[in-house]
Amino acid sequence: MTDKNQEHKKNMVELKAEQRAKVKSKKRAERGLFLLHTGDGKGKSTAAYGTLLRALGWGHDVAVLQYVKGNWKTGEKEFFKRFPELVRLEVMGEGFTWETQDRERDIEAAEKAWKVSCEMLNSGEYDLVVLDELNIVLRNDYLDKEMVKEGLLARHPRTTVIVTGRNAPDNLIDAADLVTNMEMIKHPFENGIKAARGIDF
Repeated sequence: MTDKNQEHKKNMVELKAEQRAKVKSKKRAERGLFLLHTGDGKGKSTAAYGTLLRALGWGHDVAVLQYVKGNWKTGEKEFFKRFPELVRLEVMGEGFTWETQDRERDIEAAEKAWKVSCEMLNSGEYDLVVLDELNIVLRNDYLDKEMVKEGLLARHPRTTVIVTGRNAPDNLIDAADLVTNMEMIKHPFENGIKAARGIDF
């Protein structure tokens, strides 16, 4: 074994020992977690659906409520329609705010969606609930931010919740167990390329 390989092996043995010690010092969560995906970059919902796929792999019970996408045809909705026994999907929004152009209607839709969200969160039936684009609803003041925070924190102990969308409010950032901020470095849309099926939606 060369000196370089010996040094590498020594470093990896030390790193393995450090990592095992770190893991041993941690404890398992006593309840589901609150995960928050926000930021201007692409991938917030995508990451949530990746986690959902992982949960399904372990046989977990999962549910999704989409706040904004409305009747927009997306790849995830087409996928979930094929496997209705695996995922409960609720599409509650009526589309992007620039499509509806009716604040009162948007508020009414958000309130109905929040009621269903609370039922999902409190039922004890789900290991994972994804509340897709809830942050957009909060940014537009369609729901009271403190009420939503309290509802998220009062969920059933079994349930992990993922909230997605740009402009997450500070009170949710403070309350979440994990916060990921997606940063946009480059995006094809900025170079005149339209959103693509199977990649962007």
